[in-house]
Amino acid sequence: MDFGLVLQTDPPASEVVSLMRRAERNGFTHGWTFDSTVLWQEPFVIHSRILDHTDRLVVGPMVTNPGTRSWEVIASTFATLNSMYGNRTVCGIGRGDSAMRVAGRPPNTLARLGEAITAIRDLAEGRESEVDGAALRLPWVADGSLPVWMAAYGPKALAMAGRQADGFILQLADVYLTERMVKAVRTAAEEAGRDPASVTVCVAAPAYVTEDDSPQALAHAREQCRWFGGMVGNHVADLVERYGEHSALVPEELTAYIKQRQGYDYAHHGRAGNPDTAFVPDEIVDRFCLIGPPAAHVAKLKALRDLGVDQFAVYDMHDAKAAVVDAYGEHVIPALR
Repeated sequence: MDFGLVLQTDPPASEVVSLMRRAERNGFTHGWTFDSTVLWQEPFVIHSRILDHTDRLVVGPMVTNPGTRSWEVIASTFATLNSMYGNRTVCGIGRGDSAMRVAGRPPNTLARLGEAITAIRDLAEGRESEVDGAALRLPWVADGSLPVWMAAYGPKALAMAGRQADGFILQLADVYLTERMVKAVRTAAEEAGRDPASVTVCVAAPAYVTEDDSPQALAHAREQCRWFGGMVGNHVADLVERYGEHSALVPEELTAYIKQRQGYDYAHHGRAGNPDTAFVPDEIVDRFCLIGPPAAHVAKLKALRDLGVDQFAVYDMHDAKAAVVDAYGEHVIPALR
């Protein structure tokens, strides 16, 4: 199992770069950042600095979208980074939540996302592709390689990830839901004539390592990670609107907990102490995140690995960023390798 570190690009950027260097020293293989340029600093500028200050780390957004940037710009940015640093990027992409909504636009349609996945990958790898009716090619690209990993929850999105994407990003670490969603992606890949095992599976969720499993330690860890249930709840609310509250197409285990959701202010997006996530119960924090002493993390990650998860990406937005990176390097990553 590979390991990634996910950060927001809060200033100063030097701290983001420093944590990514620390992650590489501790055995992490991937460095991810949010991509919501109104809320945080421009990630691709910082990606260049991360690549320059690491040796092996593969870097990308978790996730960009096909609406706030034109597709040829996304492709050219990745291709430039790859030309400079040797094909060390991955394009995580989705419909767009915070980036689009904060800018006053709805998330992109799945149809547009599907078109963008093909166009961005083709352009970044030097092939001609169509963008809004125009045939384009980046003539300077040589030996480009850009895996495109798609974030998904709903049935149509999971099927698209299986048909088109090089990887599938699942932003929660619930074992039951992971099994169900990985199966949906693998089935869609097989039906499309692809090798199901060729689709990389990345589970991303907060991790908080405690010294013990005392009630006090776990309670603090939950409060540091409760924000994640609210972030996932934004996507779940979209699914409920599209498919209905009790649809067989969306697991009840995923939708039931948002009934008390009152709204969401993106000013607190992805941050510990988010006041809009009080509705998230402890059970959801425990299921969606990894909390507790190192042995608890290892046990859950082994269960996820057995379900076909290739990478666990640690959302590191809490009061123990460096400590969690170090704890994973010392106790968790060696146990999964």
